Amino acid sequence: MKNALLIIDMSNDFVHENGGLTAGEAAQTIVPFIQEKAEEFLKNGDEIYICMDAHQENDDHFKLWPVHNVVGTWGQQLYGSLHDWYLAHKHSPQVHWLPKTEYDAFHQTNLAKMLKQKEVQHLYLTGVCTDICVFLTAYGAYKEGFHTTVYAKGTATFTENHQIFLQQMKSIFLSEIKE
Repeated sequence: MKNALLIIDMSNDFVHENGGLTAGEAAQTIVPFIQEKAEEFLKNGDEIYICMDAHQENDDHFKLWPVHNVVGTWGQQLYGSLHDWYLAHKHSPQVHWLPKTEYDAFHQTNLAKMLKQKEVQHLYLTGVCTDICVFLTAYGAYKEGFHTTVYAKGTATFTENHQIFLQQMKSIFLSEIKE
């Protein structure tokens, strides 16, 4: 069985203290864990997908949320050492950049098709925000028939809902929650 690591929305806008919609320190502290997992998945021959919000300047999301992850801006770049890791590995056939325009990385993307072509059956979720994009990507994975594991110490949010939504993913989408 082949696995894939999903790194969800770890952009400057969601992680850096000056980001447009930042989870701040909570997100910054998970970076070393995510990078460690990315190295582990790469070494094991598994797939890695960088699932990244990709908004246009006039996106309807900005009626609800502050401006964030506008395509081609500093805000949409991977944060810190994750950016460096990606630049060093972006030409690997195991590393994939997946722009997304909605919270769920499966919604109107070819993620499910790409995973199935690579014969991936189990997804490991990391990133931000636990209660929005990670949660809804877990739903998309469930809907597409993938088994999921969510790394509790590889996810973060800007609200107090982290633990609640980890439990929701376990209860509703049958995700395994792993430290």
